[in-house]
Amino acid sequence: MSEHLRRYLGPGGPVDVLLPFHLDEVIDGWESLRVPMTREVPDAFARDEWAYLIGFLEGAKLRAVFEETFGTAIDGGEGSIALFRPVGSIAVWLPNNVSLLGPLTLILLSVTGARLRLKGGSSSEDLAAAFLAFARAHLDPNGALARHLDGAVRHEVFDRSDPRNAELAGEADLRIVFGSDEGVRAVDSLAHRPGSTTIAFRDRASEAWIASAAVDRELRRTLLSVFAVYGQAGCTSPRRVVLLGADRAAARSLAEELAGDWDALVRRPPAPHEASSAILGEQWARALGWDAVCASRHAAVFAAGTPDLERIDVPLGLSIVAATVEEALDSLPENIQTIGYALGEPITDGLVRRLASRGAARVVPLATMHHFGPVWDGIEFWRRCFVRMEVGR
Repeated sequence: MSEHLRRYLGPGGPVDVLLPFHLDEVIDGWESLRVPMTREVPDAFARDEWAYLIGFLEGAKLRAVFEETFGTAIDGGEGSIALFRPVGSIAVWLPNNVSLLGPLTLILLSVTGARLRLKGGSSSEDLAAAFLAFARAHLDPNGALARHLDGAVRHEVFDRSDPRNAELAGEADLRIVFGSDEGVRAVDSLAHRPGSTTIAFRDRASEAWIASAAVDRELRRTLLSVFAVYGQAGCTSPRRVVLLGADRAAARSLAEELAGDWDALVRRPPAPHEASSAILGEQWARALGWDAVCASRHAAVFAAGTPDLERIDVPLGLSIVAATVEEALDSLPENIQTIGYALGEPITDGLVRRLASRGAARVVPLATMHHFGPVWDGIEFWRRCFVRMEVGR
């Protein structure tokens, strides 16, 4: 493909972005998939995952990533102060627990123009491979996106001990690693070329902070829809609900309401292993002092209590604690990532600052806890897919 230049007006002046394709053609290719996606859902995807991907592929949203990073798109002119070009190659180790990150990361990195090599999680549903296959089957084979995917994107699956990990690490200009602390250390210890860098997204935990007065059926629907996608496995999925301005009785009432709402709002029968873990989780939670209740058919377990109780670790288990803001802040986990809030009013700057001081990377409305973008865990990882060349005038 020939090179194409795009110009943006940033805070310091105009900058150019040099890409190996025409950006509009590649973005139009991604957007063209939305129509066939409304007609066909691959077996590997849940419908809510597929619906999120359809929205993610909106052309305006993909173009906005460039403008958020480089400035307002402008036409022509002279005198740019910098030129950005994609790094030569990016290696990505995708996670085992949140497989939707695979296609989302693939989409965002594809528009940088860099060569991509993605390693799928060896013990998870490989949604990146499934989505890539769908895209290749429905794209115009002569279009810019299809040509880029064929020539610059490679996806494969192997385990941690495979020597191909060393190959990936050694050839990449940028390594992006999603996984446990142990997995990140293993990748970062591999030999790599001088000047290359690693961006690590480690194991993180998230919470939902909800004002007791704001709880109604619609809020419960939102909370369940956010939680049910990944349960406790997802870094952006709430592992705890903090019910502010309430007592333990209110927390118990919310647990019972969520358990009662599950069938009507989630509409997904539990797998045998999910039901078994929920039964055991309910018993375990009660032994630890929680007021625990299972949803119908043991699809999930909800446990009400206080912040001082030992946390339960059940794939589809959600703890709900009645707490003051001070108690909630004092009991935040060290690896806190996202706070999804529903306070019935705008969140105050003071609370945002206090959450930041405790290490939170994202503070967002409850419904947007899973939204993925060019900034993740407080890291501008997408911007780091480009090399900046200064231009003196």
